Amino acid sequence: MAHLIEVAFKGNRKDFFIWEQDEIPPLKAPVVVEADRGEDVGRVHAVGEQAARRNAGASHGYGSALPARRARRLAGTEDLRRLAELRDQDDEARRRAQERVKANDLPMKVSDAEWQWDRKKLTFYFTADKRVDFRNLVRELASTFRTRIELKQIGVRDEAKRLDGVGRCGRQYCSASWLPELLPVNLGVAKDQRLSLNPTQISGACGRLMCCLRYEHEFYVKSRKRFPKEGRPLVTSRGEEKVLAVDIFRERVTLRGVDGEPRIVPLAELREDVATFDPNAAWLRARPVDAEAPELVSADREADAALESEPADEPAPSAAADEPPAVEPASSEAAPGVEAGAAPSGERRPHRRRGRRGGRRNRGGPGSTGPGPSSSGA
Repeated sequence: MAHLIEVAFKGNRKDFFIWEQDEIPPLKAPVVVEADRGEDVGRVHAVGEQAARRNAGASHGYGSALPARRARRLAGTEDLRRLAELRDQDDEARRRAQERVKANDLPMKVSDAEWQWDRKKLTFYFTADKRVDFRNLVRELASTFRTRIELKQIGVRDEAKRLDGVGRCGRQYCSASWLPELLPVNLGVAKDQRLSLNPTQISGACGRLMCCLRYEHEFYVKSRKRFPKEGRPLVTSRGEEKVLAVDIFRERVTLRGVDGEPRIVPLAELREDVATFDPNAAWLRARPVDAEAPELVSADREADAALESEPADEPAPSAAADEPPAVEPASSEAAPGVEAGAAPSGERRPHRRRGRRGGRRNRGGPGSTGPGPSSSGA
């Protein structure tokens, strides 16, 4: 009976394989798997139902299909010794590749190198601001290492995920420990949470906005719907007052009346007071967050897909340059019975603003009272 397993490799790289033996390997067990034109060694990351669920939802999964490659056997002591020797050689290979990059004056940075277990392929991961022509570099690396060379361009967030590290919170990077997919984060997420917009305070080690800004974003958005917007005037039992600030955690609202004196009102008391004078206010109809039974946040893509989509913070390495959207030319054929250039009946033609040049302003001529073109004469 075939089983589906997920295997993790160096740099948080994961893939799915078919295990054809009867006994399922335990978690973190080293296994020898089929690789590109050879074999590689990794450790079991997920098995059984968990592997099937991740295969359907993870970004590196195959969806409803099954992977074509197979896990052949458990790795032995000699296999692990050979793998440890290769991992020691990865850093030396990266340094030598970076030397060739500088010699060829290429605008790229080699982040990491990874030998395949059977030494039939050597993969280099690099970052660059734009597309790089590295054909000559590949030939030089192939002659140096005498193996098949593969260069992969990754983004700065993928680089942090691969190299791993400790964030300012004192814990391992979320992207390297449990985050299944690097979702885009924009500045609007920080604005909704009233965070400091200083890039040094809300950026991670990769230089981009921290992934954890998305974790509580949905809670902030839902909670603020129950409060009036800041700066909005309200009609209460004391007259017209302006909303200065809201506190979604203590459920308090700071108001300022016409006399200029601020006061702090509990949200429940303010809702009852405003409902008497403005019962149709939209923020009065918002339900508490606890009553909406929010879904639990999981490490799988199904829960992450529930978040609102946002524009990506960086282009894909293989994507071509963006092109301006094509504009459909206006048709030159007029509708039957309507002259070309005439406005349809019942519609007023837009007023055409005349500029300084080409208009009638400051243009001399018969009957004009403005200054005409200068002429020489006594």
